[in-house]
Amino acid sequence: MVLGTVVPLSPSVPQISHLRRGSLSCSAHSQQGCDNQVRIQTEPKYTGIWHCIRDTYRRERVWGFYRGLSLPVCTVSLVSSVSFGTYRHCLTHICRFRYGSADAKPAKTDITLSGFASGLVRVFLTSPTEVAKVRLQTQTQTQTQTQTQTQTQQRRPSASGPSAAPPTCPAPPVGRAPGPKYRGPLHCLASVAREEGLRGLYKGSSALLFRDGHSFATYFLSYAILCEQLTPAGRSRPDVLGVLVAGGCAGVLAWAVATPMDVIKSRLQADGQGQRRYRGLLHCVVTSVREEGPRVLFKGLSLNCCRAFPVNMVVFVTYEAVLRLMRGLLS
Repeated sequence: MVLGTVVPLSPSVPQISHLRRGSLSCSAHSQQGCDNQVRIQTEPKYTGIWHCIRDTYRRERVWGFYRGLSLPVCTVSLVSSVSFGTYRHCLTHICRFRYGSADAKPAKTDITLSGFASGLVRVFLTSPTEVAKVRLQTQTQTQTQTQTQTQTQQRRPSASGPSAAPPTCPAPPVGRAPGPKYRGPLHCLASVAREEGLRGLYKGSSALLFRDGHSFATYFLSYAILCEQLTPAGRSRPDVLGVLVAGGCAGVLAWAVATPMDVIKSRLQADGQGQRRYRGLLHCVVTSVREEGPRVLFKGLSLNCCRAFPVNMVVFVTYEAVLRLMRGLLS
């Protein structure tokens, strides 16, 4: 994700090339989703990152850290390409409408609006994959809770008291614990669509709209401002170090804005398993804050920021490198 103030849209670089660069740059860091992030946000029992990591490894070993990420990894290039293309397309039309030329330097308002539009478009592509990821990552916890409740009911003493006559026949043996509900991402999507309809695949999309719209606007705008500040005098763009710093800081700021709605989104999407607790976005926010305090809206923020800085450094440096390559090939 790169801004027009740093990488101006040139007639020599076709619009389709921005789709390719978005795909390549985001493939460089693969998937930003994290198993521990979802578990920290949806499970009140975890007191911090290391508690979640230890518990996940103890119960599921290394595979538990990558549960539910296959589908997001396979679609991240497509989603990122559409995001880049939407951003550039919106910015081009805004500059042409306001200034009469697509090559004009956009204002900060233009960048913010284009980034916001890019975030909104992502929701329609990412919501089903987010639902599958969250369900797969949280189904182990739901299964464990169900087994615990079943064992408690089996151990509960009979209402007739100790004087009741012993059973004449031995109790039937307890069968094996049921396996996970979802066997994989595609099976999860098919099951959700069959049981909950099309709305189930877009559960939590209202929170996702707030998360991606505002965070992408912040992301693009902060990157543009930082690059402008880090550009040496007499040059049109910053050096590699400036791009690294600007990209990393922009990622951290974007996740600081996105985390509250990311928590609510994860809870709404995980709520489809077992008994439902939340009636909607506002009810989820009020219930979560009332039960766990305002800090619940920032669960996973430290993990998101630690991951966002190096990830977005790679994204922007890769984007700039591919941009120079494409310009060289097309010139």
